[in-house]
Amino acid sequence: MKAAVLQSEGVLTLKDVPDPAPVGESSVLVRVGGVGVCGSDVLRFGRGKAYHYPLVLGHEFSAVVEEAPEGSRFAPGDRAAVFPLLPDQTDAMARIGEYAVSSGYDYYGSRRDGAMAEFLHVPDANLVPVARDVPLIHAAMVEPAAVALHAMLKFRLPSHATALVIGGGPIGALAAQWLRILGVDEVYVADVDERKRAVMADLGFSVIDASAGDTVDQVRELTGGRGVDCAVEASGLPTTLVEAITAAATFGQVMLLGDLSGDLTLSRSLVSSVLRRELLLYGTWNSKITPAGRSEWDMVVHHLGRDLKVAPLISHTPSLEEAPRMFADMHERRTWYNKVVFAVAEEAQAELVRPGVIGGAL
Repeated sequence: MKAAVLQSEGVLTLKDVPDPAPVGESSVLVRVGGVGVCGSDVLRFGRGKAYHYPLVLGHEFSAVVEEAPEGSRFAPGDRAAVFPLLPDQTDAMARIGEYAVSSGYDYYGSRRDGAMAEFLHVPDANLVPVARDVPLIHAAMVEPAAVALHAMLKFRLPSHATALVIGGGPIGALAAQWLRILGVDEVYVADVDERKRAVMADLGFSVIDASAGDTVDQVRELTGGRGVDCAVEASGLPTTLVEAITAAATFGQVMLLGDLSGDLTLSRSLVSSVLRRELLLYGTWNSKITPAGRSEWDMVVHHLGRDLKVAPLISHTPSLEEAPRMFADMHERRTWYNKVVFAVAEEAQAELVRPGVIGGAL
């Protein structure tokens, strides 16, 4: 089969590789439908952040079942989103379903070869069913949507809540949509990128041009000087985390959703203001696939294509053969992109001609 293999830092090649091996007795052979590019993938490609080489990237993906073992919930032709974490069930946290904070786990596209390949073996338990009319490109967005949902569910939302999301990229855009779905009255989205602001404005959000002035000042003007009940840092920058903390109202809550790109020193006055405003700061990591049938992943699938819109976030849908060029362009910033999802399976490529499948074109 063909796979996009990261050979070394900055060197990605499309090549023939051996067929995937089963992962346990309940292993399901799938054809990869669509596979999204996470910011961590770009870092693994261009910043030497891979656990090892060679490595097949890709942990945000959908699949079509090719072969299923006896007793599986799935049959050939079924569609699914795939939870990329393989827990070590001997770990105490894994035994209670908290896989993301457990130790000793394996992970597609990170610690083991991932989904930028034609086929993959995955455990039956890691598959979340999606309807056949859900485009495979959209189903590949379930993983980042679940990451955003996991974070937003931590908030204790007051009545008539207001929120600020700093960062209008895919994760920030998904977080903003979840806040609206969860009942927040007004969600502001701040970004320096005009095109990302345009996407969020089209989705009905109040946007803030972070390049036109101080984001916190603009938020305070919009909220009558009060600030917001919930502030989400989704850019991964030290400066924007300070902005999120500063923009929070008294008794406000701050979500650290972006993985910071550098160290941060908080001033004494800012820490004092956190104390005096009695702020809550949340950390968040990954998402939960438990309990089965009622998990965050199931909630994403329920809302996908209804009030959770992913098509406008997808800017590029290249084929797997285009992966070497696409990653190089992304790393070198030779092209503007929002969310890149590779259309791997023939079904995924065929669906691209359907209206509304993507928000942009390659």
